[in-house]
Amino acid sequence: MDLGSSDKIEEISKSTEEKWSKWLDFNRETISSIVPEESGLFKVHASMKILYIGISQNLKATLLNSILDPCIGKGQRFSYMVNHGTLENLKTELLKDYTLRHNGSLPACMESVM
Repeated sequence: MDLGSSDKIEEISKSTEEKWSKWLDFNRETISSIVPEESGLFKVHASMKILYIGISQNLKATLLNSILDPCIGKGQRFSYMVNHGTLENLKTELLKDYTLRHNGSLPACMESVM
């Protein structure tokens, strides 16, 4: 996913009246000090390639656990959006947009999960 052209992601965000955070360093210190213990969506990337798009009932706990994942843990930056609505629908829309932009491929850390 080209991080510079996130028109679809912005459209999805605006439709829920929520905003994505800026891209933050993917490490324990940043997650512990900034990310809320609320539900929402998150994206993790390395070298400008999205590795994972996920949802969580507790963003802070999920992101801290994701650091330990062999694939997601390779991430360098992350962004999140607090949302208490229909998270699964928003995740589905983000993944649909991603696969359309990447010839049907899922993010690298999601290929074996889906």
